[in-house]
Amino acid sequence: MGGFFAVASKNDCVFDLFFGTDYHSHLGTRRAGMATYGKEGFDRTIHNIENAPFRTKFEKDANEMKGNMGIGCISDYEPQPLLIRSHHGTYAITTVGKINNMEAITEELFRSGHTHFMEMTTGEINATELVATLINQKENLVEGIQYAQEKIDGSMTLMVLTTRGIYIARDRLGRTPVALGKKEDAFCASFESFAYLNLGYEEYKELGPGEIVVMNPEAVVTLVKPGKDMKICTFLWVYYGYPSSSYEGISVEKMRYNCGELLAERDNVRPDIVAGVPDSGTAHAIGYANKSGIPFSRPFIKYTPTWPRSFMPTMQSERKRIAKMKLIPVHDLIKGRSLLLIDDSIVRGTQLRETTEFLYRSGAREVHIRPACPPLIYGCRFLNFSRSTSDMDLITRRIIQRLEGRQDEEILREYANPDSDRYEKMVENIGREMNFSSLRYHRLDDMVKSVGIDPSKLCTYCWNGQE
Repeated sequence: MGGFFAVASKNDCVFDLFFGTDYHSHLGTRRAGMATYGKEGFDRTIHNIENAPFRTKFEKDANEMKGNMGIGCISDYEPQPLLIRSHHGTYAITTVGKINNMEAITEELFRSGHTHFMEMTTGEINATELVATLINQKENLVEGIQYAQEKIDGSMTLMVLTTRGIYIARDRLGRTPVALGKKEDAFCASFESFAYLNLGYEEYKELGPGEIVVMNPEAVVTLVKPGKDMKICTFLWVYYGYPSSSYEGISVEKMRYNCGELLAERDNVRPDIVAGVPDSGTAHAIGYANKSGIPFSRPFIKYTPTWPRSFMPTMQSERKRIAKMKLIPVHDLIKGRSLLLIDDSIVRGTQLRETTEFLYRSGAREVHIRPACPPLIYGCRFLNFSRSTSDMDLITRRIIQRLEGRQDEEILREYANPDSDRYEKMVENIGREMNFSSLRYHRLDDMVKSVGIDPSKLCTYCWNGQE
């Protein structure tokens, strides 16, 4: 995943840019950067944030950079923003999305002319550089942005900082959000809608799918109107989105309460307490507890002051160790108790199995697990919300392979159906393998109901394979 923030101000924008970008630190783990433009021209800085937070790495830069327009990003993978010089002039660019056909696009560009790319230390091409190269194939920026989005299989939301303004383009089907804010002397654009509120901005508008605007200190002008079709990522509400954000007018925190309530309505166990896996399971658990009347409690606390996010290390063994070290038990709330634990999802299953074993070792009598979304059966094709490189990293696919010896589309569709015998068998096997007292997933129809917008506007690919 990743996050972004942009400011176009009549005055210096660096303060707002610095804190607005920092408010997206929950969305990325490896790289971050800021680029500004003002009377002294372009300025840019990029840092590795794997072992230190954004604010620590960029505090010195924020005191030295100047400019009245700027873009900032938090990134999981590639260094950005990039400074590009082309027939469009000099510009800075940052992107959020996923390109599934990078090799095909690269080969096509090589065949078409004198194109070259800088190689990253991973041996891969920077996806943002590839997007810039596609933009540069056209005579103007708007046509170039549209061309890049049309060529990309996946999704691509981007911001381009020029000397005239900041071009902002939401991906064609609106899988990722773009919220605009306004105050007396500035406009801003943000992935997370809450990021500008403490900076004095008020809500201005959300970009629609495929909409392209140019933002300067005086105004926001729509250059390409939004399309009618939308497939915003439902997982934003379930997990990735910050609790105080809203997408398409729907509050993340409220949606998670709704999830918990609907989980409780279908449940038949009566544990002693309900708890959420910190932090993304907490709101779901509150909704469950409020609906069921079973007390909400915190039987373990996540120690966050110095530990990075648990999925940050590239080595699975390191991720497991950090996830374990972050959880501190409250033995008085665990020993001899029956616990119902809600997590946002089960991906590989590794961390939740560790958490369950940790609770048993701490004296829990029972551990019932209730994921806040359906079983993840398909790897995401549109956003990098997981480091999984293969569908077989998913615990569901490993179980299906063990049960069936094959994984054709017809079988996968049946396993995705919560009313099928195969689905029940898969859930039973997952629960047994992970040593849960019981396991019940949120149903897809209930999860969609928890969001509360037209189901046709939601992307549910990772649960049912439907684009």
